[in-house]
Amino acid sequence: MKRWLSVALAAALMICLAACGRAPEETVAESVSESEAFGQTEETAAASQESGNAEGASQAGGENDGSGSRILVAYFSWSGNTEEMASYIAEQTGGDLLEIQPETPYLTDYNECGEVAQAERDNNERPAIANLPASIEEYDAILIGYPIWWHTAPMIIGTFLESYDLSGVDIYPFSQSASMDAEQFDNSMAFIRESAAGATVYEGLFVSPSDTDAIDAYLSDNGLIQ
Repeated sequence: MKRWLSVALAAALMICLAACGRAPEETVAESVSESEAFGQTEETAAASQESGNAEGASQAGGENDGSGSRILVAYFSWSGNTEEMASYIAEQTGGDLLEIQPETPYLTDYNECGEVAQAERDNNERPAIANLPASIEEYDAILIGYPIWWHTAPMIIGTFLESYDLSGVDIYPFSQSASMDAEQFDNSMAFIRESAAGATVYEGLFVSPSDTDAIDAYLSDNGLIQ
């Protein structure tokens, strides 16, 4: 009797061990089947996760233009014409807008302001800027706007450009004037190139602020918008 009882216990123990040995395989099989039911194996699930991570990174990038460059639209405006132009350019490119404000405001009288501007040009002065950023190193491209004063750019534009290390930065000048004299704009371009040491200064934009078609064409030709 004891012998038969021992045999029965041994058989029961073997069945139990066999069942335990199969349990992990069955669990894995159920898990794989569930993943495949959602159209994902372990490889496709990993690929999906990587794709999701990449999409999230792209959405968080916040590029300002088609090339992924960070753009600053900096400008000085006395009458408001250059401000109009700069605001439109910043809107089209998604760039950050910065108005260059003189520490000593220019006089509102046309003739008196002209006398100050002429003296600054003749003496090659660099008027102080009230709101000069401590750094602009986060920008890859700078669109710099100004009116034509005494046949060139206002000297305060030189102050701004000479305040930074512009090595490797792309500079795109834009301007307008009442006379729209191309020679005067060329003079301003020479001043920009001299002031923006180390930068790549591209051919500038010289059009009326209301000529949005020409502005759009310039931005598109230079890869600043898509």
